[in-house]
Amino acid sequence: MTARHLAWGAGGLAAALLLGAMAWGLGHPANGPADAVLGKQAPDLVVQGLDGQRASLTALRGQPVVLNVWASWCAPCRQEEGPLRTAAQRWAGRVAFLGVDFRDTPAAARAAQQRARYPYPVGPAVPGIPAAYSVTGPPETFFIDGRGVVAARFVGPLDAQLIDRYLQLVGVE
Repeated sequence: MTARHLAWGAGGLAAALLLGAMAWGLGHPANGPADAVLGKQAPDLVVQGLDGQRASLTALRGQPVVLNVWASWCAPCRQEEGPLRTAAQRWAGRVAFLGVDFRDTPAAARAAQQRARYPYPVGPAVPGIPAAYSVTGPPETFFIDGRGVVAARFVGPLDAQLIDRYLQLVGVE
């Protein structure tokens, strides 16, 4: 077998693998299950605040909500601490923010909150994050309109511009 035949064979095999991977990807889109919540009523979620108070999505109905899933051990979550804190202060009274601690120890969550100083309820979801959200890991943020409908989901750290852009989707100008 010549080098030319080997090159053609390797190229054909690479093309077949690429087409197979593309076909698999089309049949198994990333984050498909999580997108199932988009456009639907947000499943209720209750946060046991680190301050001892409970907060629920149901109680926040009537105003837009930014539901942020975070963790103390999550480096990208630290990137979005400032923008989330600033946005919550900027939109206080018009938009509710709720932080859901993901797979953390109580001590680590408290230490993270002391550092981040979120001005909104943060803590673990009790009894847990509803499966309909399909949260796989932080940071993940859901933007919920005043009727309680999930308008958007963002995976990754947010910055100020992204927060403002997503808030427009829930009717905040």
